[in-house]
Amino acid sequence: MTSSTKPSKVPGDAVPAEDNVLETGASLIQNFEPTKQLCAHLNAFHAYADEPSRYVEANHYCAHLTEDIRGLVLRIDAFPYWDTKANAIKDVRQCLIYDSPGPNARIIGIEYMITPKLYEGLPAEERRLWHSHVYEVKSGMLTMPGPTAPGLQQAWEAAETREMRHVIGLYGKVYHLWQTDRGDALPLGEPKLMTSFTADGQLDFDEAVGERDRRFGTDWRRKKELRKDIEDPRIHEDADVAWKTKG
Repeated sequence: MTSSTKPSKVPGDAVPAEDNVLETGASLIQNFEPTKQLCAHLNAFHAYADEPSRYVEANHYCAHLTEDIRGLVLRIDAFPYWDTKANAIKDVRQCLIYDSPGPNARIIGIEYMITPKLYEGLPAEERRLWHSHVYEVKSGMLTMPGPTAPGLQQAWEAAETREMRHVIGLYGKVYHLWQTDRGDALPLGEPKLMTSFTADGQLDFDEAVGERDRRFGTDWRRKKELRKDIEDPRIHEDADVAWKTKG
């Protein structure tokens, strides 16, 4: 779907009608196979690795590149379009990071996620570029926006909690290209290595996550409670370096 409006705070004029016509035609004729593989929308917050006091909201649109299938397909009746393998381990995931879930959202970064097995096989210097997801999951910060209507919400949360059992053990490597938090109208400068939050007190949780929850109709406190029984995996000592060097 195209839009004649331009993203907010981006220089330039609105997209002309002739371009909209071309884009509409292309969407009907061309095969956008890579983007068709996107299967999950996750929302969390990323901190700048070299300046952890700065952070930005990140909407992840992710696809699975490979997976180790160890179980049968589980179909959740309330969501016939949502198929997940009960014991599948997604070895490699790749995500486009947007500043919002809206039609004019800006791509601000990319993230790759890998399993502990792959992470542990990396050189030590490379491992220092990756972060864990344990705090994001257990604190309720990481969410998969979905329906909020009674009944549907409970079924969605069950699916989300199952997915969090997989995500909690993954390591992520993320670079942001567009520093929207400082008001940049364009993606300027070199890519910035980002990291995840790993403990209470690293950001104003109620302000950042609470405001996000009000927009999405979610509740981090409820998600934290639903995830309390998810086992905390061991975090490799080489991960989350930003918080070990910056304090």
